Amino acid sequence: MFLRHFIRSRGIRKGFIRSAAIVALSFAIWRSAAPLAGYQAVHPLTGRKIAGVMSSAGADWLERPEREAEENVEGALDAIRIRKGSTVAEVGAGTGYVSIKLAMRVGPTGKVYANDIQREMLVRLRQNAVQAGVRNIETVLGTGTDPQLPAGRIELIILVDVYHELAQPQQMLAAMRAALRPDGRLVLLEYRKEDPNVPILPEHKMTVAEAKTEVEAEGFKLDKVLEPLPRQHILIFVRR
Repeated sequence: MFLRHFIRSRGIRKGFIRSAAIVALSFAIWRSAAPLAGYQAVHPLTGRKIAGVMSSAGADWLERPEREAEENVEGALDAIRIRKGSTVAEVGAGTGYVSIKLAMRVGPTGKVYANDIQREMLVRLRQNAVQAGVRNIETVLGTGTDPQLPAGRIELIILVDVYHELAQPQQMLAAMRAALRPDGRLVLLEYRKEDPNVPILPEHKMTVAEAKTEVEAEGFKLDKVLEPLPRQHILIFVRR
């Protein structure tokens, strides 16, 4: 029963579950505990159902071998144009799959703040960074309302399939806006809800209209929508 729920929850085809280890992992991937304090069931502006947060027990899924083929993360970072020497942040960094790629792109003169609300994820992220030989990542334990990023210093904040899980999106957006430089960018990657062929449950997808309504209400402006990816929107916001 739980395995079927997991497969449906992210739309994972059974063919992707290729080993007993991944099958075992799927039984623990979602939190069984109560929602985070202050959790909102729906967003007040759009009525969008807010999805649950992945447990650290599901960390291996973030590093699955087929992820690059499914999501083209490198292509997304190419499209976003990460500048060498820049200071960037990933909110909801998990095990660092994206943060490590960011760190390589900004180079040794740049810096990546990797945020998560689960200590276990950050422990694994640090281990992965050491294995990758990356030294310019600083892990940051945040809360459901504040990513705890330094004020006014970040050039780009990216959330990869994370925004739809924020328990308090309005407060998080306000905190992220405060962390950005005046010319900073907020980038969301979200599975396309407009496309019924994207094999993900609706609460794990977003439309451009939903994201625009919710994010612009918190002091941002939708600057670009890029669509080079097989399943996800790239939504780039700037501060108003």
